[in-house]
Amino acid sequence: MASSQSHLDLVQLLIVVVMTMTMLVGGGEALSLDYYAKSCPKAEAAVAAAVKQAMAKDRTVPAGLLRLHFHDCFVRGCDGSVLLDSSGNMSAEKDGPPNASLHAFYVIDNAKAAVEALCPGVVSCADILALAARDAVAMSGGPSWQVPVGRRDGRVSLASETTTALPGPTASFDQLKQAFHGRGMSTKDLVVLSGGHTLGFAHCSSFQNRIQPQGVDPALHPSFAATLRRSCPPNNTARSAGSSLDPTSSAFDNFYYRMLLSGRGLLSSDEALLTHPKTRAQVTLYAASQPAFFRDFVDSMLRMSSLNNVAGEVRANCRRVN
Repeated sequence: MASSQSHLDLVQLLIVVVMTMTMLVGGGEALSLDYYAKSCPKAEAAVAAAVKQAMAKDRTVPAGLLRLHFHDCFVRGCDGSVLLDSSGNMSAEKDGPPNASLHAFYVIDNAKAAVEALCPGVVSCADILALAARDAVAMSGGPSWQVPVGRRDGRVSLASETTTALPGPTASFDQLKQAFHGRGMSTKDLVVLSGGHTLGFAHCSSFQNRIQPQGVDPALHPSFAATLRRSCPPNNTARSAGSSLDPTSSAFDNFYYRMLLSGRGLLSSDEALLTHPKTRAQVTLYAASQPAFFRDFVDSMLRMSSLNNVAGEVRANCRRVN
């Protein structure tokens, strides 16, 4: 039985790799593991060094990079459009309401500068962001994986698109499912990638709806709800107030799922995963098995990071088009 299961796991892995390697991006090019093998062989090492340096000074960097990558891919595909600054009358994605708390842009700037010094005009900002997100997970104790590269940077970034493309912290299960299915991703991907909430912090505004004075969300464990209300009282004016997404917010692990099952999931969108039998079963699986979560997280990240539908450019500066 164990031998048959191992064979099945190998077959599934090969299928994922083949799907990823053949995923077409804008302009008809396929992502490839050796895309920069000759043109910029030290690019990945340069990105990893920039991430490591930033993490040594700021433990919130991994959560910031992972969230940047998610928010980039869910609007126009993984094209680096979230990195563009607003200019003139154009309000860019990073200034859209769902992206107000995005950070760690400077890490991508530093990585881009390092890569440009090695091989000018070769490596896209979108690829650098995908690599940095992988490094952020791996350097936080999570899994690592090979990132297929060859993305191009988009030239369009609109704040108005973020409110419809990005599911918010109060999203229902149906809204979350629609957001993922609309990008060719599955309900399983939804549960797996929600596990990225094992890293990071949420401000009071993201979960205030669950601790209203007129009533606390009954799905919250009473002691956890009390803790949240102390951190975020009704008259709170501290912009930095909030809560970690799980107690080990600097470590990539499966604690998020364990907290969720115990009534200590922070966001309504987290709690929504328990409202459907299939997704609740997945949450239960990942709470019990960190290796299962890590394996499936890699698969889902490969699928998400292959979303790209632009025939773009390679920006010299990640904050503006050429």
